[in-house]
Amino acid sequence: MAEISAKLVKELREKTGAGMMDCKKALTENDGDLEKASEWLRKKGIASAGKKSSRVAAEGLVDSYIHTGGRIGVLVEVNCETDFVARGEAFQTLVRNIAMQIAACPNVEYVSIDQIPAQIVEKEKAIEMERDDLAKKPDNIKEKIVAGRIEKRLKELTLLDQAYVKDQAKTVGELVTETIAQLGENIQVRRFARFVLGEGIEKEESNFAEEVAAQASGK
Repeated sequence: MAEISAKLVKELREKTGAGMMDCKKALTENDGDLEKASEWLRKKGIASAGKKSSRVAAEGLVDSYIHTGGRIGVLVEVNCETDFVARGEAFQTLVRNIAMQIAACPNVEYVSIDQIPAQIVEKEKAIEMERDDLAKKPDNIKEKIVAGRIEKRLKELTLLDQAYVKDQAKTVGELVTETIAQLGENIQVRRFARFVLGEGIEKEESNFAEEVAAQASGK
């Protein structure tokens, strides 16, 4: 497999307007061939979707999802460009599916990697740099290994990088991109909140065995 350089990814991005990760995936799928990768992006609608990403998306929906049993709840805001699209079935289905995705992902805290505060990234890096398995590695090798681990860790925290629960072959970000291509408008997941019943409340713990023993002894 051909090595996918940052320069090649940048060139494809400038040519198609698609995101960096989409460009890298397209090049990887097409063995580094720029023209085939560009065609691959067009077929998936990603190239046209990327060109819409700079357009203002101020309409949309705030939706909620309550999981069975009422123990998990989600609020999510997803934006599009027009009220017409916001009222359409395709957009509303997307928002509902995103809300369900958030309910299913307890570790997700951010929409995308660029929302993660720099101090958290630095903290994760410091932890990884001190791992015992890297102690004897040369600094340049250590940096590459840590970079890979950090990227993986940050993706675990972000909604758009999660595998879509209804189709594990795509990410939530790719689901959004496909909907952008379908509806012809910029769509952005802006923010969300996930609520878990009893979260953060210190519960009094009782030792059932000790209670039974105490009752038996008449205390």
